[in-house]
Amino acid sequence: MDIVLIIIMLALGLVGSFFSGLLGIGGAIINYPLLLYIPPLFGEASFTTHEVSSISMFQVFFSSLAGVIAFRRRSKRGKASGAVNKGLVIYMGASILVGSLIGGFVSGHLHGNIINLIYGILAVLAVILMLIPTRGREEQPPGQLQYHRGIAVTAAFLVGCVSGVVGAGGAFILIPIMLTVLMIPTRTTIASSLAIVFISAIGGVIGKLTGGDIPLWPTVVAVVGSVIGAPIGSMISSRINVKLLRYALVVLIAATAVKVWLSII
Repeated sequence: MDIVLIIIMLALGLVGSFFSGLLGIGGAIINYPLLLYIPPLFGEASFTTHEVSSISMFQVFFSSLAGVIAFRRRSKRGKASGAVNKGLVIYMGASILVGSLIGGFVSGHLHGNIINLIYGILAVLAVILMLIPTRGREEQPPGQLQYHRGIAVTAAFLVGCVSGVVGAGGAFILIPIMLTVLMIPTRTTIASSLAIVFISAIGGVIGKLTGGDIPLWPTVVAVVGSVIGAPIGSMISSRINVKLLRYALVVLIAATAVKVWLSII
């Protein structure tokens, strides 16, 4: 690796993990297209779809872990405005872990174009779900959440399967489901989804390790950036209006969806 590629990978890891902590996502929704298109623009490594998928999954693992730790520290100090719901994390986390294990293993046997297509479909679906108005309950206490456990478990499993394929934690599709289908308050969704994504990433990483196609040093550098950016994002998250966070996520997902679909077409 030359110095330019090191700087690029560090920056991409930092940017992805910053939004991970800010919006409760793993960061792959941003890093997946960036890893495909940014390094070649500077005449650097042109990663294959499978390599990008692997780098993204490791980045999601460490950025979501760093984000969860940051949220817990702020909660203990009484500075976090969102709280992790343990029941939600246990039910959805266990289900998404199984799904991501399956998806991570299957991805090694799929053509790169198929992986891009799955990513594009997920991104469009996420935008549609995010644009559906929620029906309130933003003030519902995290410890008294009411939601359909069967839908939560099933949705998490399916998200885990497809996110394991594209190398994502699945939060960019999981968050809209939690907000619009399960009707979980936004801040609780952001805090809890990071923990769920971390569990998902465990299965995804194991799947990628069995499937191969992992560029070691670019992955390591991206992970270093991830550990730096996530705590910063989580700190800023508690100070931003809920609606602004939601709209920011919609714009983010829509922009990456357009880019990926343009490359497919």
